[in-house]
Amino acid sequence: MSSLRKEALDYHARGKSGKIEVVPTKPTQTQKDLSLAYSPGVAEPCLEIEKNPEDVYKYTSKGNLVGVISNGTAVLGLGDLGPEASKPVMEGKGVLFKVFADIDVFDIEVNKKDIDGFVEAVKAIAPTFGGINLEDIGAPESFEIEKRLKAETEIPIMHDDQHGTAIITGAGLLNALKLVNKNISEVKIIVNGAGASAMASAKLFLSLGVKKEKLWMLDRSGLITNKRKKLDSYKSFFAVNENPQKLEEALIDADVFVGLSAGNVLQAEWLHNMSNNPIVFALANPEPEIDYHKAIKTRDDIIMATGRSDHPNQVNNVLGFPFIFRGALDVRAKGINESMKIAAVQALANLTHEPVPEIVTQAYGINQLSFGREYLIPKPIDPRLITAVAPAVAKAAMDTGLARIKIDDWDKYKTDLRKRMGLDNKFIQKISTIAKKHPKRVVFCEGDHPSILQAAAEMMAQGSVEPIFLGKKQRIENLLEELKLEMPYVLIIDPLKEIEKRTKYAEILYQKRKRKGITLADAIKLMRHRNYYANAMMANEEVDVVISGLTKNYASAVSPALQLTGLEEGLEKVAGMYAMVSKRGPLFFADTTINIDPSWQDLVSIALLTHKTVKRLGYQPVIAILSYTNFGSAKGETPSKVQKAVSYLHKNHPEIIVDGDLQANIALDQDLRDEIFPFNKLNGKDVNTLIFPNLSAGNVAYKLVSSTGPTEALGPILMGFKKSVHVLQIGSSVREIINMVNLAIVDAHNKE
Repeated sequence: MSSLRKEALDYHARGKSGKIEVVPTKPTQTQKDLSLAYSPGVAEPCLEIEKNPEDVYKYTSKGNLVGVISNGTAVLGLGDLGPEASKPVMEGKGVLFKVFADIDVFDIEVNKKDIDGFVEAVKAIAPTFGGINLEDIGAPESFEIEKRLKAETEIPIMHDDQHGTAIITGAGLLNALKLVNKNISEVKIIVNGAGASAMASAKLFLSLGVKKEKLWMLDRSGLITNKRKKLDSYKSFFAVNENPQKLEEALIDADVFVGLSAGNVLQAEWLHNMSNNPIVFALANPEPEIDYHKAIKTRDDIIMATGRSDHPNQVNNVLGFPFIFRGALDVRAKGINESMKIAAVQALANLTHEPVPEIVTQAYGINQLSFGREYLIPKPIDPRLITAVAPAVAKAAMDTGLARIKIDDWDKYKTDLRKRMGLDNKFIQKISTIAKKHPKRVVFCEGDHPSILQAAAEMMAQGSVEPIFLGKKQRIENLLEELKLEMPYVLIIDPLKEIEKRTKYAEILYQKRKRKGITLADAIKLMRHRNYYANAMMANEEVDVVISGLTKNYASAVSPALQLTGLEEGLEKVAGMYAMVSKRGPLFFADTTINIDPSWQDLVSIALLTHKTVKRLGYQPVIAILSYTNFGSAKGETPSKVQKAVSYLHKNHPEIIVDGDLQANIALDQDLRDEIFPFNKLNGKDVNTLIFPNLSAGNVAYKLVSSTGPTEALGPILMGFKKSVHVLQIGSSVREIINMVNLAIVDAHNKE
């Protein structure tokens, strides 16, 4: 079994089977709660909805619920696998709806292949949903199914396999033509493929202004012409009055090639048949119609897009469907029409002309990103997508009479969308993306632990680490075989057998600590311990990141780093921070792991360290230093030292947004805080960084928050070390290890 296959199966089976669950949105703790949720209280909204059916949106989840529905006749590129086998894909689609647009999903797998049976089944359950996303349904049946459901229901219906690809490709096409100064009404376009997405893309191109006689479609038999016999109604719509031609011939003087067919069907030499500045969208996956590198080597004036994430201009449906449905649902649209799709195309195209936020460029490891040949389409991680596409779709629905409700204040709507999603809710994705762009040499002190090996294998497959494992070589090799992990050419080091290296490293430690009570004999003895050995490798610049702590107590993991790696210049303290990742975005907690009872001067140091670290992670820190008081509302040692620290920071570091002493609830409730204490220095800003007055408070807080809510704790992030040394929580899961290593790689990259 391949590593990817095993990881994918483990991912779907681990913990609760599958990828989605239903979570109550109202209190259910008491008998009274249950009587309101169900009998007898539930009768009241039922009666109200009977009187006014539109109240179903007020009293139920219909307005934010999409049905993702398939019969499994065209699952990914795998063919007709049946409804049960399509369920993992439909659940995955539900995850994307939720993550990117906060839309709830029920996935429905229908055991009906015939058009009539499928349509009747979906129509029967349509009252459940605010919209329906059809998925993985074979062509040409999918055309008729979508057409009938749109005509026979009054909710948004979209077959994403068709229109999602069309919308993203349309946006890329508009921008590519703008870049080379070609008029869309004059270009010749070759569409290779005649399936659902090809048909939908071609029709959308016509809506955007392409002339029908200049749009040529090819299937397996070549150019679709009027001379062909037995064409179905869908293909005959695109038939042109030309002689039969193969792809090579059809490409002569073509301005655009759009491939929605199969890999490697476009030969490199045929690109020379195309006009100047050819636009090639090779969208077959996983192998495009022509290899990206081969294409750009053949024509240096080519503009290229693929469906792959490892090349520029990825055509990815997640840029479209979550936000299209978000806009349609928010105005209770009766459907999704051509104007709404074109509005999405224009919004996506326009977004690439705006300055790109730092969160995007950092995630992709580049200094600058601007409209051009390698940036025609927004990146999926761009947080502006929801506020660009959803309002455009909603407005088009209103303008064309499909909206049941109207939006009057568009600025407020965009603000509501940002709050709904959390401004920075893609923190983990961002960190992972940066790590992949800047792989590092990572030494794992507990290299003989199964969780470490599994995490390293996954990250190695993604290209983000060059792992080095410390431990007994035979044990590690046995574990790799037992776990069926494929990691060729990894470096395994047993410090107990590396006598020459240990002697060399002991001399490094001795020179650093000989005036701190460590003799050479002590140093030689300490180098038998993996934590010391790993940090000596770091001191000798043989690795970029040290990861330890999975099976050791925190102090024993930190002490070697203090002695060998040392602190950043000018620092006298280290501190620990957790990123608490929730729907509202990351909240940074410090100090949660190091300083037991910091003085006011220590709080200043911790605040400065945390400010620097949060900025390095790509966020503007807004800091509250916490206490059990609000601006001196009670006396005590804790509020006193917090007030002194804040006063010092205000005077000496006015560039830092910070205030305190504040209680946690007041700090995090911007409206309440600003109403009661309008003088506070945080006025009008959401706090994203909390400094705790002592270790007990910080440690209890992060463990409580991560254990009782839908919040994930990333860390501890060690702050203040000269190089990237980080300590895992004892017993961390594979996912937690991966997140921590990603953070450590980003830390190492930033320190470079």
